[in-house]
Amino acid sequence: AGGPLATVKEGDWIELDCANGRLHLDIPDAELAARMADLAPPEQLIVGGYRQLYIDHVLQADQGCDFDFLVGCRGAEVPRHSH
Repeated sequence: AGGPLATVKEGDWIELDCANGRLHLDIPDAELAARMADLAPPEQLIVGGYRQLYIDHVLQADQGCDFDFLVGCRGAEVPRHSH
């Protein structure tokens, strides 16, 4: 929430490099800085329940999009390429 992907506009290119675990918004650094400066924090409408659990505990894409409290609890490592 509030990262570079929050600034994506129609027509922007997004680069996904699965092998290296990289997701990149392909715009100049100055444009990204300007968009980030104009970005307002998202309004949280619902507090509690599954939505709050998701917000508080789901890991980012480069970490597998899993609940943080389940990491290492499944008895087997999840290979990086399967995220």
